[in-house]
Amino acid sequence: MIDFRELKTRHDEIALNIKNRNMNVDLDKVIELQDRRAVLMKNAEDLRARRNEIAAMMKGPMDKDARAVLIEEGRTVKDKIAQAEAELEEVELQYNAGLKAIPNYAHPKAPVGKEDKDNTAVKYVGKPPVFSFKPLDHVQIGEKLDLIDFDTATRVSGPKFYYLKNQAVVLQMALERYALDIVMKHGFTPFITPDVAKEEILEGIGFNPRGAESNIYTVEGEGTALVGTAEITLGGYLSGKVLTADQLPVKMTGLSHCFRREAGGAGQYSKGLYRVHQFSKLEMFIFCEPKDSDAFHDELLAIEEEIFSGLGLAYRVVDTCTGDLGAPAYRKFDIEAWMPGRGDNGEYGEVTSTSNCTDYQSRNLKIRYKTEDGRTEYVHTLNGTAVAVSRALVAVLENYQQEDGSVRIPEKLVPYTGFDVIR
Repeated sequence: MIDFRELKTRHDEIALNIKNRNMNVDLDKVIELQDRRAVLMKNAEDLRARRNEIAAMMKGPMDKDARAVLIEEGRTVKDKIAQAEAELEEVELQYNAGLKAIPNYAHPKAPVGKEDKDNTAVKYVGKPPVFSFKPLDHVQIGEKLDLIDFDTATRVSGPKFYYLKNQAVVLQMALERYALDIVMKHGFTPFITPDVAKEEILEGIGFNPRGAESNIYTVEGEGTALVGTAEITLGGYLSGKVLTADQLPVKMTGLSHCFRREAGGAGQYSKGLYRVHQFSKLEMFIFCEPKDSDAFHDELLAIEEEIFSGLGLAYRVVDTCTGDLGAPAYRKFDIEAWMPGRGDNGEYGEVTSTSNCTDYQSRNLKIRYKTEDGRTEYVHTLNGTAVAVSRALVAVLENYQQEDGSVRIPEKLVPYTGFDVIR
């Protein structure tokens, strides 16, 4: 969440940001609740102080009538405290919910727009392949080469699940290790993270674990949920911690399964592996000093580009518009790889994203650091996809298909697979 002290001092800026993000948050109502909360807290504090005064007076000498008056006042004050605390609790729930609904500030250079069509492509790398034949999509390739089984997975688990088979299993592991080696080279500590997190950690990172609009699978009665990304568990790793400046930056990378309900994810661009309920992903996460977060955001994007340019894929970098940022993100870049089987003549499809969330997540999770001059400040957090394996598989299978129905393996992956073609 943003700093609650800025609701009034930066009111117009926050209101415009809410509008630019196409979100429905009543900022003035949140401020009204903030003021009411302050009054109720003062009232409860005054009542508790009076209760303590009465208790102290009762210990001293006094006549019977005076003591009776104090006893009666004590009962009245006790009832008022209970009433004040109940009212304060209700107002605090509403206030905190409203405060958490306010999105992070957006970078001044982030494009203003409502949805992904308003994103701005800022860089193109490589040229989409030209085939002498009509290229297949990855679903057709996976069926012909016996690499992916959607039908059995639907029967066993439901729609949007899949079995990987044969060389596709090795190719997935190759992609994971290839990306991991690059990320570790850049100083990231590797983790295999839990696939479950407490709901307060999800909320702190900025994911909604409840409600019809949630994209998260909750574990009923446990107060936990399946993670949609290792960003959740990596971000929660230091929750409640106070670091020192010389401990920063902390650079972590986590391999996990990711579970997403993908409610409403339909259409031709969502078929096959592109939008599924479960996939594996290697995620990068950085905790750093505020002054360094823009530079680390550039570093995360550069690592993502290194991974996908190394695979020989054509891609573009997209500066995400305000309406498509997501509440925690200050700025977000996506990499969209060329996918020949997407649409009628091929299209770019998202394969990675990287976000600078400034202090929005760390404020929720209470992750701070001691500055060199002794102050305590919130760290900045950043995240980035090293490789989301299911979408990387889409790009590799479709771009490296050959007329005879086989699929070449990108040169950088051959040492990890042990074979250079799938027939």
